[in-house]
Amino acid sequence: MQVIHPFEPVYDRNSKILVLGTIPSVKSREENFFYGHPQNRFWKMISCLTGRTLPTTIEQKKTLLLEERIGLWDVLHSCDIELSKDSSILHPVANDFTEILEITGITHIFTNGNKAQELYMRLCYPKTRIKSHALPSTSPANGRFTLEKLMWEWSVILKYLKKEETP
Repeated sequence: MQVIHPFEPVYDRNSKILVLGTIPSVKSREENFFYGHPQNRFWKMISCLTGRTLPTTIEQKKTLLLEERIGLWDVLHSCDIELSKDSSILHPVANDFTEILEITGITHIFTNGNKAQELYMRLCYPKTRIKSHALPSTSPANGRFTLEKLMWEWSVILKYLKKEETP
């Protein structure tokens, strides 16, 4: 089944990092926002790492990301995919990151899972010239990683999110 990315990225001029998945899952498309599957640990992990309340609405999720200076999108604009299986992706077409990178101060890109990393490096890195750092997938399919282990691995993002001190 061909999937075309259904929603816009989340970022503003203050975003410092960009987190990229592959393409929204079936459940995320139904929920009309990133990481919509109830067992995906992305929102729980980000809220724990940043010391914030777990967001439940799309607006709360956007607010959390923007206040913590995290940009969020996906590597792919479209692809053929079976259900939500990244391993089944065929005919991938990358999103264009030009506007995000021009408007923001993003200097570091993190990918949510190995497939997002592989696709980013193959399809996007030649244009962006910003290397990405692969982080373990927050998907419920990644049972090797407990929430605690995910948080340990993902804590690397925190050093890029520190707010500058104002005199």
